[in-house]
Amino acid sequence: MTVPAISREALIEAMTFRHATKVFDPARHISEEDFNTILEAARLSPSSFGFEPWQILVIDTPEQREKLREFSWGANGKFNGSTGQLGTASRFMVILTHTEKQMRHDSDYLQTFMRDIKQLPEDALAFRTTAYKTFQVSDFKITSPEQISDWAGKQAYIALANMMTAAALLGIDSCPIEGFDMDEANRVAREDYGVDTDKYRVCVMAAFGYRASEPSVEKTRRPMAQIVRTI
Repeated sequence: MTVPAISREALIEAMTFRHATKVFDPARHISEEDFNTILEAARLSPSSFGFEPWQILVIDTPEQREKLREFSWGANGKFNGSTGQLGTASRFMVILTHTEKQMRHDSDYLQTFMRDIKQLPEDALAFRTTAYKTFQVSDFKITSPEQISDWAGKQAYIALANMMTAAALLGIDSCPIEGFDMDEANRVAREDYGVDTDKYRVCVMAAFGYRASEPSVEKTRRPMAQIVRTI
């Protein structure tokens, strides 16, 4: 396997470049090659037990995006006088997570996933199932539908972060979006996007494109000494 050759300086430059873009340049479009690279960053992302409990729904047409506008205040430009990310982003996505029906330790979905995707032999499959049950029921006590959904969401955010970092390395802007009514988002996913909300739930939205203007404020963060403690 080839060792990645990106420099430390290039990585920090990309992370400094990245900011939560509120308005994109609608005239600039992400190439299919670049967007597929961003999606590949999600596909290759790590997850607990390697179960990849996410799905990505790319919303490209203006008509389909408009169905999100009324209740997605974080993406519709109410606070910046524009049409926001929904109207200006080159690519817009809704990230779904698997529900309890898929992610319980005894679900048919996980058995199929481990056989077909992980290609585990039966003895390894049985071991992994037992280990996951112990983790879910005893170690982390993730047993209710809400707890399982929250756990799946944490995994999905890893994929989201990797997509945003990949985009920044390509000189592409992004914005994670939580400013929306979750119940309404799931209703639209079910009624308009054909999502089986017994199996999948909306987790977060994200927009990708090219900034319309430079950020008006400099990026600020806590100093490293306030973040890291070595024991």
